Amino acid sequence: MAQRVCPWWLGYVLVSPLRRFLEPPRALLAPHVAPGMVVVEPGCGMGFFTLELARLVGPTGKVVAVDLQPRMLAGLRRRAHRAGLEERIEMRQAEAERLGLDGLEGVAELAVAIHVVHEVGDPQRFFAELARALKPGGRVLVVEPRRHVTPQGFEGELRAAAAAGLSAVERRTCRSGPCALLERPRGPA
Repeated sequence: MAQRVCPWWLGYVLVSPLRRFLEPPRALLAPHVAPGMVVVEPGCGMGFFTLELARLVGPTGKVVAVDLQPRMLAGLRRRAHRAGLEERIEMRQAEAERLGLDGLEGVAELAVAIHVVHEVGDPQRFFAELARALKPGGRVLVVEPRRHVTPQGFEGELRAAAAAGLSAVERRTCRSGPCALLERPRGPA
């Protein structure tokens, strides 16, 4: 699924304390996450959003953090251990053409695709894989950086999501760029 991959060394910049000020994870995630949820996070990097997700799902929830790069996952592992959150996070390494969400079919209540869809080669396949992991009525929060994704590009991503069976239930502009909340249908697909 990889098209443009963020260099692993940039992971250290992406988890900087300054970014917490510019793009506070709790403000973005808290309206969508509840204790006990199972949340899938593709493109987790070194865990800028992952650690906050783990705090929000609480001890009865789980975050399935997926990244293509082993060094990103190693950085996340270290940070999760230091934060005492490693028990709430399941880390998986994606492959070039698939996320590797085997065994999660119909399990997750939420997926968060933050600053990642523009990096995948086949957005429709990406969204289809996320949709399979979601329970009926499960949602996907998509956030893209405005410097990397044009309005037309974001519309193309939403068309790919719709082709994968996900409907947009909310669209807005987040602090860093365009956002949408997508939903898997509640009835038979």
